[in-house]
Amino acid sequence: MDLLEAISVSKTYGGGDTAVHALKDVSFTVPKGEFTAVVGESGSGKTTLLNMLGGLDTPTDGKVIIDGKDIFSMKESSLTIFRRRNIGFIFQSFNLIPELTVEQNIIFPVLLDYRKPDKAYLEELLKVLGLEDRRCYLPCQLSGGQQQRTAIGRALITRPSLILADEPTGNLDSRNSSEVISLLKNASKKYEQTIIMITHNRAISQSADRVLQVSDGILTDFGRCRE
Repeated sequence: MDLLEAISVSKTYGGGDTAVHALKDVSFTVPKGEFTAVVGESGSGKTTLLNMLGGLDTPTDGKVIIDGKDIFSMKESSLTIFRRRNIGFIFQSFNLIPELTVEQNIIFPVLLDYRKPDKAYLEELLKVLGLEDRRCYLPCQLSGGQQQRTAIGRALITRPSLILADEPTGNLDSRNSSEVISLLKNASKKYEQTIIMITHNRAISQSADRVLQVSDGILTDFGRCRE
């Protein structure tokens, strides 16, 4: 069953002779539980695509359907709630709150939604992420890899059906990059979550189930990778 469907998504910035066509009639589907990598050079449109899929920006034309819901037909308030509960975001720059501990950063999206964290699930995540002994540390006391694992925990804590990762290994060395990709793959399988990861690193993209490429706003599907 497809969790996500992009239908003729286009995005144009500006108008006339200065118009920039960031995305051009992009259409594809992603099945539930698939780990998809999107590759492309800087300025190719891949981050614009991720923003459209996450409802962070509005397409000029086209639709994005997540779990059967047309997200751009929603009112802004409804989209905000839907995004908070159904989409987890992982950023290259981690975007952790410096005054909060590892545990507090992870559960923050749940508290933002006025709900109580699932303590058993939190403990499971801390163990899976290797952060049990770092739960009371501040971000400034963590390595880059530990900060990114905290960000992954924050993305997973609401049990979202879709996780969008924008260059999650961009600020990490090769060892930590491998660990982060392994964690994402395990999350996809263990928690049956759909993951779409933006990367410029083609070697990393080969770890995904499927590879898409964006070039000059046009999407090409390279198909599913061999096991």
